[in-house]
Amino acid sequence: MRNLASIQRIINLEPIQGADAIEKATVLGWELVVKKGEFNVGDLCVYCEIDSILPERPEFEFLRDRKFRIKTIRLRGQISQGICFPLSILPQNTKIEENKDVTEILGIEKWEAYQEEQRCSKQTNKLRYPKWMPQWLQRIVHRFAFLRNYYRKNSQQKSFPSLIPKTDETRVQVLQSLLDKYVGVPCYYSEKLDGSSITIYQINGKFGVCSRNVDLKRDVDDKFWKTVLEHDLEKKFKKVFGKENIALQGELIGSGIQGNKYKLDKLDIYFFNVFFIKKHRYGNMEELVDVCNKLGEKTVPILNNNYILTNSIPELVELSKGISLLNNTPREGIVIRPLVELSERDIKCNLVRNRVSFKSINPDFLIKYGE
Repeated sequence: MRNLASIQRIINLEPIQGADAIEKATVLGWELVVKKGEFNVGDLCVYCEIDSILPERPEFEFLRDRKFRIKTIRLRGQISQGICFPLSILPQNTKIEENKDVTEILGIEKWEAYQEEQRCSKQTNKLRYPKWMPQWLQRIVHRFAFLRNYYRKNSQQKSFPSLIPKTDETRVQVLQSLLDKYVGVPCYYSEKLDGSSITIYQINGKFGVCSRNVDLKRDVDDKFWKTVLEHDLEKKFKKVFGKENIALQGELIGSGIQGNKYKLDKLDIYFFNVFFIKKHRYGNMEELVDVCNKLGEKTVPILNNNYILTNSIPELVELSKGISLLNNTPREGIVIRPLVELSERDIKCNLVRNRVSFKSINPDFLIKYGE
């Protein structure tokens, strides 16, 4: 689970033009608005990231209109991503250490993880909790696999295959040490599409389809399975890969998915990962493109295949801005990876499966489509 709330240091404070009561703070790689005079450079604070859902407590009451969710906002022309709180919001016995994760201590939950599991798939929607159970309790139950599986028994859903990493990317704002280590490495970056994560796999002759967190029961009415069957991917997998254990991961987009921002007439899949299961490694860009070409499928739009990595977070955020190649709408952002996958022994500071791979989200997208 990502550190939604942690003890961090105020790196910098800058004035905001035309604003007397607020100023811009920098925490990790994030820029946000704080009350003028509330913090000094070097102070420790409790930083809560965007997409955090805060508990219903008096000190968080100002977020009630936003359903206690922290979003990307714009104040006096300044993008603000996250909220800084004084250390006094922590229980008195909390040990104060920089970088300490206080997500569970404060009872903070991730907005996206719960919402993603509950939407988009008819099969996934069969995971139904009792009518008497309020959503806040559903979110707590949802965090524990054994409880989710208990409620899935009637739908015969299974947990995500343990042999395949789930799709997830760390935001660039928390990866300064990784950027400093790999600055200058040749990379490529692709457009991050706003849809639903889909994993298609073949393991020991079994063909399966997963949403972000669930191995879905075959169902021709399910959006995930229906699209896979329309693409004839089971037959293609056997023809191209034979008995090889392999997984392809991509984004399901189109009608009924995330508001269909790309205005597609039907559902479609754009792939961004190929994972060789027995070798337990991801394919590089050339391998991904080659696999998709053999299958007659599409990769996500590759925007630059010869990018030299910078260690400047503001530059990478600026790079995320632009218009989607699929439609005249702000793109969600970009995903950056080395042209040659780095082996596990080469990297120890990455936060995601020992792989150098991260995302930079377009703040203009978050402002426009923030819910």
